[in-house]
Amino acid sequence: MPGIIRALADSGTPFSVLTKGTVLARDLPLLRSAAGSVEVGVAVSPALLDPELQDRLEPGTPSPRARLELVRRVRDAGLPCGVFVAPVLPGLTDSDERLDDLLGRVAEAGATGVTVLPLHLRPGAREWFARWLVRERPDLVDRYRALYARGSSVDVRYRRRLAARVGPLLERRGLGSRGRDDEDAWPAGSLPASAPAAPVVPEQLTLL
Repeated sequence: MPGIIRALADSGTPFSVLTKGTVLARDLPLLRSAAGSVEVGVAVSPALLDPELQDRLEPGTPSPRARLELVRRVRDAGLPCGVFVAPVLPGLTDSDERLDDLLGRVAEAGATGVTVLPLHLRPGAREWFARWLVRERPDLVDRYRALYARGSSVDVRYRRRLAARVGPLLERRGLGSRGRDDEDAWPAGSLPASAPAAPVVPEQLTLL
């Protein structure tokens, strides 16, 4: 990664980094230096706060606390940092209480923007997650079958309900209103400032 960052900066190419890990902290001085020459965007994806659930879903990956600390360190380095709260898991992480708690922590870490996205189950991940549900949460199996009956994307009615609930939570935390009409927009700070507006492609953000 350091070589890629240098090559982009030396060629005058604006770029962005989207990560679910924390090794990016190592490259923050280099990213800050690159930002003196080209536009740089940064995005981090903390999906939940519950360390037990996170360990069951993504064993061996950085903890929720570590991912939020990375957001703070990116901002302390003088760089923008958008946050994807993704994936939101129906029946597991989508309650108002859980979402508000996570958004509060994201705001405290200094995120420049937030986008909230529901779980996307592409082929492969869909089968793995179905087995996980049967083993860990059999009470949710029928609900997921209904929500994802048409494929990888969650039912549009769920998306609309989630967006309607998320909007006021974002506003209350001072994070804007994204999650309503522009729910698929990249969060502020995640792309170079001059990048044209573009929708998020769900496949790019699949965590499972």
